[in-house]
Amino acid sequence: MTKARNIADLLDANGDVKSASLDNVPASDDASALTTGTLPIARIADSAITSAKIADGSIVSADLHNDAKVVKSANAPTSPVEGNLWYDTTNEILKVYNDTESAFVKISRITPTLSSVSGTIINGLAGNLTLTGTGFLEANLIVSFTPSGGSASTVTLTPTSSTLATVAVPSAIYGQSANTVIAIKVTNSDSQDSGNINKTVVALPTGGTISSYGSTRVHTFTSSANFVVPSTFSTSIDTLLVAGGGAGGNWHAGGGGAGGMFTYTHTPSAGTYSIVIGSGGAGGTTSVGSQGGSSTAFSQTAIGGGRGGNYDSTSAGSGGSGAGGNGTTTGSYSNGASGTSGQGNNGGNGAGDHQSGGGGGKGATGGNASGTSSSGNGGIGGTNNYQTGSNQYYAGGGGGGNWNTGTIAQGGNGGGGNGSYSQNSGAPTAGTVNTGGGGGGSGSQGNNTSYASQTTGGSGIVIIKYSI
Repeated sequence: MTKARNIADLLDANGDVKSASLDNVPASDDASALTTGTLPIARIADSAITSAKIADGSIVSADLHNDAKVVKSANAPTSPVEGNLWYDTTNEILKVYNDTESAFVKISRITPTLSSVSGTIINGLAGNLTLTGTGFLEANLIVSFTPSGGSASTVTLTPTSSTLATVAVPSAIYGQSANTVIAIKVTNSDSQDSGNINKTVVALPTGGTISSYGSTRVHTFTSSANFVVPSTFSTSIDTLLVAGGGAGGNWHAGGGGAGGMFTYTHTPSAGTYSIVIGSGGAGGTTSVGSQGGSSTAFSQTAIGGGRGGNYDSTSAGSGGSGAGGNGTTTGSYSNGASGTSGQGNNGGNGAGDHQSGGGGGKGATGGNASGTSSSGNGGIGGTNNYQTGSNQYYAGGGGGGNWNTGTIAQGGNGGGGNGSYSQNSGAPTAGTVNTGGGGGGSGSQGNNTSYASQTTGGSGIVIIKYSI
């Protein structure tokens, strides 16, 4: 049979298909018959391609155009181009290759915000800053520090959470001069940047012996000097003032009163402040000793301790704490001297038969003489933790002198010197330097010049602390 060559050949005069034309229809719909040409999309019926035909692995990267490769693996594909897709099976994230960043990045990325930066960048001093914000993500947070007119320094860290991170200030940044402005920003692991927050490098005060514990910085003044506050410093400071202790008496005499002691808190303006340390009262030889020197700082004054009297001739002296009363035969000068309210306490009373009272301390009144061959102990000092963070005693009163044999009167905790006894055979002890302790009273018979230095009061101290 001759095969039809066109549609007209397949139809009869009425337009019906000629039965003979059916011989031209292939007996099989074998797909192998499609050997050339293109299958139009319109020839693929809706739902003609089932899910089974597009299951995992049915389409591989080689089947797709290079710009639309999809790779499912634990490691990033090699030699990618812009737009390549990679499903990161380790982190279960779909990523796209970005030519600008030369890396696969999340298709949907989080932009971080930097809300606040707390802490201080201090010239010449290492320290930490606390960052708060959002979108820090889990790891590889880059913190950038850019000084005005300079190059950035970066620190990569693991945030505490997606909203909190602590970063150590790089040495190149805390090495910047005071008043330098530092722009700080973060870049998260999605390679997205936050905005900047500016911090200014500050300088700290100078003066005295500088130490620190934890976040506390301490300036200790054991001799007179200046405390200099720079313009960038605006922090509240705590100051301990202790005056010099008074000298103990040098003839059946009371212990020296401790130097006045108190604390003061304020925020100083920029400037130079004179810190004056009171000296210890000098012991007397043929006359009474001297009162302790006052310590001053920031227009505040701690008053020097009272000096011990001199047997029947001179009464005990008042001061920050008062000296102990004399040990007399008549009792004319036996009462302890007064201290200054808020700074110290009164000295203890002396008694007949040459027993004397202890000098007052910051923490307690000096002990009274018993009248039975025992003089009074020095009053206990006060405690303060500014210098080391642990309490230390300052401003203890000196022990009283006793002409007769008996128990040595002890100086109060806080540098108070011990009294002496046994007529001319025992020496008192001086107040401890830089504690404001009162000197011990001498029990000698007459003015004993060799004991003068041993009745000297302890010098004062000023300690300044603040948080950094």
